[in-house]
Amino acid sequence: MAMVRVEAIVDAPARQVWDAVADVGAVHRRLLPGRVADARIDGDVRILTMPDGHQVRELILGVDHDLRRMAYAVVEGQRLPLTYHHAAFQVLDEGPRCRLVWLTDVLPHHMADVVRPRVERGITEMKAALERDATS
Repeated sequence: MAMVRVEAIVDAPARQVWDAVADVGAVHRRLLPGRVADARIDGDVRILTMPDGHQVRELILGVDHDLRRMAYAVVEGQRLPLTYHHAAFQVLDEGPRCRLVWLTDVLPHHMADVVRPRVERGITEMKAALERDATS
């Protein structure tokens, strides 16, 4: 299995960033505004609606407040030809700021080269949204 790891230093307290990451039904407002048009929760499944109307279903595997870790798996609506897509976020305290880590496991292995720029762009957008919220 190929793993893609990206991270960003966010100029916001870990507790505030974790609050946004753990708010799994608000990803469209708190983490990826503009990239995700809407999100709703149906049991353990998060349904993301993209700006073009396409929907992605993610199984929320865990939200661990002690570890500040959230894990999910894409189970339907993946646009890439992936047979497996599991990811996790973790928020690490670094004083007045924090480190946001995003690990994504994918199959087939060679798709990691396609997934990497997408998650790099995503974490950059999340950092901007989180820092914007921290200053308002």
